[in-house]
Amino acid sequence: MKKSDFIVIGCVIVCLLPFFVSDAVYSFYKTFNAEHGMIMSFLKFAILSTLGECIGLRISAGVYNRKGFGIWPRAIVWGILGMGISMAMTIFSSGVPVFLKTMGMENAVTVMGKSLSWDKVFVAFCISVAQNTIFAPVFMTLHKITDTHILSHGGTLSGFFTPIKMGEIMANLNWRVQWNFVFKKTIPFFWFPAHTITFLLPGDMRVLFAALLGVVLGVLLAIATHKK
Repeated sequence: MKKSDFIVIGCVIVCLLPFFVSDAVYSFYKTFNAEHGMIMSFLKFAILSTLGECIGLRISAGVYNRKGFGIWPRAIVWGILGMGISMAMTIFSSGVPVFLKTMGMENAVTVMGKSLSWDKVFVAFCISVAQNTIFAPVFMTLHKITDTHILSHGGTLSGFFTPIKMGEIMANLNWRVQWNFVFKKTIPFFWFPAHTITFLLPGDMRVLFAALLGVVLGVLLAIATHKK
């Protein structure tokens, strides 16, 4: 292993320390997370999902960073997207159980506050399917657009804050890969089950777990970039 590999492992350990250091530290984390949910969502995704992209680059190119990659612009994008994901998780985790109740599942709302059961797994799965079918394609396409914008401006912060040529970038996206791999394969075969687990977790753990999944996303993006 290279020195950079140990640095990355160290960063992951630091991010997880609040859960293991002491009850006081964990209590502070939970309180701050509850009172400043959007700030924490920004930080979690900015750090962990950007780290995931760096790991993806390590897999595809053998390095965690290189000229033009744009770690800081990527972190800003992930932070903003993370707030959007947090919002979506709140909306779908509240709305889908209510919808299921109107469809005849009387305990759909209350079951999510109870211990693990097949009914709870079913509701969590429905929440995951709804979120990843409705929200995820838009989120993934927006991420691809911002990623293209960052690369086209050499990964610089000054270039990042220039207007995004949305129409031009969308016209030149590889929609074959976007549909055949990103949408048709990763969403049903990875994100549906992964976010089912997410919605089975306590509310204060969901965004962190979703951000940790960003590390896996980095690997998936590395695979996608090599597909034609």
